[in-house]
Amino acid sequence: QVQLVESGGGLVQPGGSLRLSCAASGSIFSIAVMGWYRQAPGKQRELVAAISSRGRTNYADSVKGRFTISRDNAKNTVYLQMNSLKPEDTAVYYCNADGVKVTSGLMDYWGKGTLVTVSS
Repeated sequence: QVQLVESGGGLVQPGGSLRLSCAASGSIFSIAVMGWYRQAPGKQRELVAAISSRGRTNYADSVKGRFTISRDNAKNTVYLQMNSLKPEDTAVYYCNADGVKVTSGLMDYWGKGTLVTVSS
């Protein structure tokens, strides 16, 4: 059983920073892509950033230059450093692991989400 556990969400003032972490646990051989999505109230879930096992990154235009994604392959952990936060960044942030190689094949997993609130 593979689980993704996120941490690091919370309340921050505009212009502040937060660092999200997501650790994947279980019988995992490898993970192709790890990423962060977010869903604001009344909106669809959207990709924030993703990173491949080789370190190739992809960002939403709205966060380029402010957010940085990184991962530790040995720990099956992905991080999201969020700087210069804006009220419009307020959302539940979900961790995703895509192309997870387990004994039964390739699977896709989601975390339960962590709330980020940007407000003064």
